[in-house]
Amino acid sequence: MTSDFAVRPMRPGELELALEWARQEGWNPGVDDSHGFHAADPEGFLVGALGEVPIGSISLVKYGADFAFLGLYLVHPEFRGRGFGKALWDAAIAAAGTRTIGLDGVPAQQDNYRRKGFEIAYRTQRYGGVPLQPPVATLVAQPVTEKIDGLVRYDASIFTVARPDFLTAWCETRRGRRTYIVRKSGKIKGYGTIRRCFDGYKIGPVFAADAEIARALFAALLPEAAGARIFIDVPADNGPAVELCQSLGLQPVFETARMYRGPAPAIPLRNVFGVTTLELG
Repeated sequence: MTSDFAVRPMRPGELELALEWARQEGWNPGVDDSHGFHAADPEGFLVGALGEVPIGSISLVKYGADFAFLGLYLVHPEFRGRGFGKALWDAAIAAAGTRTIGLDGVPAQQDNYRRKGFEIAYRTQRYGGVPLQPPVATLVAQPVTEKIDGLVRYDASIFTVARPDFLTAWCETRRGRRTYIVRKSGKIKGYGTIRRCFDGYKIGPVFAADAEIARALFAALLPEAAGARIFIDVPADNGPAVELCQSLGLQPVFETARMYRGPAPAIPLRNVFGVTTLELG
């Protein structure tokens, strides 16, 4: 590692650059993910630069005083094996302070993360493909409105911490991005977001009180993809979520594990029919 290397907060345009690197790695981010990512924690994205040239990235998005999530960790292929990745990692871990840190680790890196103090909480399976057809649902999902206070409260009951700024941006209706909500007796019982990616669409999160509500959300979300491939990350232990993906004709394409350093949040996995995003938790 050379003396002109430094880790610093990202400048305007550098988050988009890091997401382009992620696209080149096959991570298939959303085409406008930078908007929601930046809203989650404007100070949470770091770049490693040689002089003025960015060569690597990492994110450490802080959700309040007790929890943070690490992601977007990569070094450009031309600069790997020279210690730059470790410097990025060390800077992100330091930024977390005493917070519990979560991440989604691919199988090849899970032993490395264990050595750094992370433990597996649950495994996640990505399902993908062109869905056979939207499921038959007995409930009707409605598009999200501009007032999302109730959605923030519902999301926090499952994600375990409130993330209002992120959800305001993530659930904003834009081209290629829609969010739907299911209510019962006036109360939110589930919601889901679909967004256009460089390859097809990703659905996440899908949080729902039960499989019936999840089916209603999928029935509303899938037509937005207009026959393109979709991808969704599902906790492997949520049997009804796995069965729903299989009923749509989706196939396993990728695996990760949710890992934590520090006390793991008590996430009710039975309500997680789709993880929000592997970069932000």
